[in-house]
Amino acid sequence: MRSKSDKLSLGPDKLRRVKDPGSWKLEGTDSLRSRPSLHPIGQERAVEALEFGLAVSGRGYNIFLTGQPGSGRTSYALARLKSRAKGLPVPDDWLYLYNFDEPGEPLAVSVPAGEGRKLASALDALLNDLKVTISKAFEQSQYEDAKAQYVREFQEKAGAIMETLRAQAAKHRFSLKRTPQGFINIPLVEDKDENGKKIIREIKEEEFEALSDKRQKRYQALSEKVSQKTLLGLRRIRDMEKELKEKLSRLESEICRAAIAPCLADICGAWSGNRPLSSWFARMAEDVIENFGAFVTSMRDESADLDFSRYQANLFVSNDPEAGAPVVWETNPTYYNLSGKVEYESRQGCLYTDFRRITAGAFHRANGGFLVLDAEKVLMNFMSWEAVKRLLRTEEAAIENMGEQYGSIPVSSLRPGPIKMNIKVILIGSPCICELLQNYDPEFQKLFKIRASFDVDMPRSAKTERQMAQCVAGILEREGLKPFDAEALSEIIEWAGREAGDQNLLSVELGRLRELLVESSAWAGILSPEAKRVGAPHVRKAIEHKRYRSALYQEKLIRAFQDGVIRVDTTGSVVGQINGLSVIDLTDCCFGHPSRITANVFMGHEGVVNIEREVRMTGPIHNKGLMILSSYLGRQYARDMPLSLSARITFEQNYSGIEGDSASSTELYCLLSALAELPLKQGIAVTGSVDQFGNVQPIGGVNEKIEGFFEYCRLRGLTGDQGVMIPQANIRHLMLNPEVIQAVREGKFSVWAVSTIDEGIEILTGVPAGRLLKSGSYTKGSVHGRVRARLRKMLQDNIKLKKDLLGGRRSRRGSKKDQ
Repeated sequence: MRSKSDKLSLGPDKLRRVKDPGSWKLEGTDSLRSRPSLHPIGQERAVEALEFGLAVSGRGYNIFLTGQPGSGRTSYALARLKSRAKGLPVPDDWLYLYNFDEPGEPLAVSVPAGEGRKLASALDALLNDLKVTISKAFEQSQYEDAKAQYVREFQEKAGAIMETLRAQAAKHRFSLKRTPQGFINIPLVEDKDENGKKIIREIKEEEFEALSDKRQKRYQALSEKVSQKTLLGLRRIRDMEKELKEKLSRLESEICRAAIAPCLADICGAWSGNRPLSSWFARMAEDVIENFGAFVTSMRDESADLDFSRYQANLFVSNDPEAGAPVVWETNPTYYNLSGKVEYESRQGCLYTDFRRITAGAFHRANGGFLVLDAEKVLMNFMSWEAVKRLLRTEEAAIENMGEQYGSIPVSSLRPGPIKMNIKVILIGSPCICELLQNYDPEFQKLFKIRASFDVDMPRSAKTERQMAQCVAGILEREGLKPFDAEALSEIIEWAGREAGDQNLLSVELGRLRELLVESSAWAGILSPEAKRVGAPHVRKAIEHKRYRSALYQEKLIRAFQDGVIRVDTTGSVVGQINGLSVIDLTDCCFGHPSRITANVFMGHEGVVNIEREVRMTGPIHNKGLMILSSYLGRQYARDMPLSLSARITFEQNYSGIEGDSASSTELYCLLSALAELPLKQGIAVTGSVDQFGNVQPIGGVNEKIEGFFEYCRLRGLTGDQGVMIPQANIRHLMLNPEVIQAVREGKFSVWAVSTIDEGIEILTGVPAGRLLKSGSYTKGSVHGRVRARLRKMLQDNIKLKKDLLGGRRSRRGSKKDQ
């Protein structure tokens, strides 16, 4: 008859789900049709959600793609978006042009895809043509002759007016004389020359001062009359000068307009259908005419420093007309990389900029297509998340320097005109980030209505195993690696099951799968350079070596165990002591480690106390497990009597925190051993949580825990009585390494699966757990019977002690009264 422990012991076939290489019915992956990257395995839900999000064009239907790094979310999203973008219309090119009316607000103009570069080149060529054409036009004799004619006519008319003014002044006995301060009137007097001849000359200053006041006043009155007439004449001359300038300006404008008309005709005709651009060309022509002198000077003096940039274009966004809609993956989503910026140039210690230094951001490059962003990086960069939300909310992108908003001193800068946006944003991040945004950002759900979730595993079946093999073939083909044979494929499938931590699931973390394939191929080249295919030994070597590279800390712990620094008993039996199992996760290395748990029971009323909890070394989940343990004791043994005990439980040699309830059943076994005074087998390690009814519940990391304790037992020597006791619900999670399975097959190691505390305590003690009798007691000699008897005795001893203490107090009070 089989014992209880034999019935609950698992056979080798239960410890790992293997893949028969013969079931592939092929020699290697080179016989398989590779799976395209646009068809990710096990991600049907995410693919369908993404396809729906791409099909909906409504406002706010942007996509948040969740999944763990390595699940293939980013590579699939980019590949799918690029495939879809090829069938979408190509968006327009965008240019920034000088604003002749508001120079601080450059104009944004759109042209069909591919035409922006042509327009920019055409404007550069036009500028060179205008310089030559205008210079030649003003070098022709027609312009000089007409200009000379206008000047000659002016000079003749002005001379006639001046002669009239002089004659009128002479009539009043004054001479009209030009000085740096203007025209002045000088009185004339009669006099005789050296020969006695009568002459008219200008009066000298001392002669004028010698005149009587009356005569001086008469001269002054006459001078005022002459001055008024002179002013009228000079005013007529100034009007004539103004008319001359206007005539010359009209002449120059007519000549310039006639000269540039043929140059502008071609470019205006080519863009006649673009109204904003046509308006800009018209305004440009007027500006060229107003500043024709700069064009003439530029040809006559090559050293002249003249700026003609206002007639050029800043090609802001250029799209390939044959490439479809843009797909932009911004890997560094800073505010300026997303929104664009206005760059500055230092000139003699001053910052200078113009419309040509406006730089496009990812928003502008992705306009009309798709923008892919890493959610975590967007949130890490100041103002980037706000910029994304503002873009989606307003559907336009404006370039603003942060210094204007957050600088202590407002600085004047260019304010480029905003650009209308038609863009779908795909954010890629972890489920945690998505949930945080949903909970704490009220705008998130309005702007990102579609969530596509990438899973880390998929159900395991013959169909999905085949899909996994095709995926392997596709990766090998893209990476240019050797094909894998059937045995190697089987090892890959079993590895994927181990990564998923379930016999019925396969991991679909493509990043880790690719690493394994690359490293296996490398080991094949090292160990079997002549082999045409990668074999199972190479895959196993890659797995083992990857673990070895990251297992330094694990080896140090094992070394401490071997040296006796860490005490873990793997043989014998001890009362109130048991081996618990924990998992140490170092991200790149995850392994199981046994911990010695001990319990002491003594009289008192404190109940079960966890020493780690008292010193705040435990987390809330572990504390919950301890309270469940106390509840189990009450339900099991305090039906007709109160619990009266003090117990201490601790993890020996633990100097860090403890979290999780996977050791709650282990602690309960240890406590029952201490109460029943029954020794526990030290060759058996235990894991599993417990509920209030004594059911053992599943835990995580079962493979690592079993393999970790197996390694400790192997180092001390396998006796055949050692093993690990796990929850029955964890059987499906077993994907143990071949070394453990071989030891089980040889009877040197065991794995038991239990569903209740009763089953577990019988394996650990070899004593029946006992059943509850109608009398309320348990079977005599059973574990529960011993525990109940011990608890009853402790209760009775407590009651007796209280009575004795109470009687002693009364006798002392009575003796005091007698005295």
